[in-house]
Amino acid sequence: MESLLGIIFHSIGGFSSGSFYMPFKKVKNWAWESYWLIGGFFSWLIVPPIAAYLTIPHFAEIIAAASPSIKAFTFSMGLIWGIGGLTYGLGVRYLGMSLGNSIILGFCSAFGALVPSFYYDLYPTAGKISFSHMLSNTGGQVVLFGVLICLIGIAVSGKAGILKEKDFAVGHEDKDKDFSLVKGLIIAVISGILSSFFNYGIEAGKPMAEQAVVNGCNPLFQNNVTYIVLLWGGLTTNFIWCMYLNFKNKTFSDYTSPQAPITKNILFSALAGTLWFLQFFFYGMGESKLGNGASSWILHMATIILTANFWGFYLKEWSGVSKKTFNTFLFGIGLIMLSIVLVGIGNSL
Repeated sequence: MESLLGIIFHSIGGFSSGSFYMPFKKVKNWAWESYWLIGGFFSWLIVPPIAAYLTIPHFAEIIAAASPSIKAFTFSMGLIWGIGGLTYGLGVRYLGMSLGNSIILGFCSAFGALVPSFYYDLYPTAGKISFSHMLSNTGGQVVLFGVLICLIGIAVSGKAGILKEKDFAVGHEDKDKDFSLVKGLIIAVISGILSSFFNYGIEAGKPMAEQAVVNGCNPLFQNNVTYIVLLWGGLTTNFIWCMYLNFKNKTFSDYTSPQAPITKNILFSALAGTLWFLQFFFYGMGESKLGNGASSWILHMATIILTANFWGFYLKEWSGVSKKTFNTFLFGIGLIMLSIVLVGIGNSL
């Protein structure tokens, strides 16, 4: 039952993450950096303390009492994760949505799911699962097999993305004028690796989460106090970059432009930012049931991919592709769904 609840919570979080960009499509007459920053204020600065206030008694005191080294390390993981989020956009620009997402999330899945277990082989910690333990345990072996299947599914999805872009290139030569395989692959690999540092940030801030439980917090919500410090790091990176782009592109006027529906833009950006944070809120709930290891991270990544492709169907992104391309895409999605089942079974064992 615990594993089932964990899968459900991670699925809700993945759906939130895979859907968060949809409200941004309703923003009018604002540059990317303007609506990204407003959404970021909600997802990284406004909503996290509200969630912590509603779920964790005396969360501010917990943060204040935590050792400076814990807060600094958690914050630094957020800074690195924030860079991964920024380079994500460039990776998608040079590779396209399908291929870019597949490669970035593939690396993010692998590094976020497995690297912590390697760390615990080098520095054994009570209650933490090492990679060698996973290899020697039937349940761990099933989880690792599920991770492998997920990565294969992501690779197949990436192949479908390549086929799709070839299909669209015929008679639409202007579609891929930004396509750059080498440049895109380098950026996507960097983005995928750096984005996985969010998982390490959760681990770094675990003492604050554990103190929240001691203070009487429901273990389901213990990570909400860690998110505040972790997301400060992400906000710092994104704030500096968006301010730079506002200055470079002369888009500071977006926030007061009479040509833009400012109230609606703020509301849609706020909705997008809130959805973005909800992925972490439900990730924390799922992590409390499955543990902060390969199971939690791979389920989270897989459900994001599935949701993103659902919206791809809704937006008819796959209309007009060849039968081979579409079947390749379905096969990749099927493998990802199989990996979710395998990881759930392995965790229950």
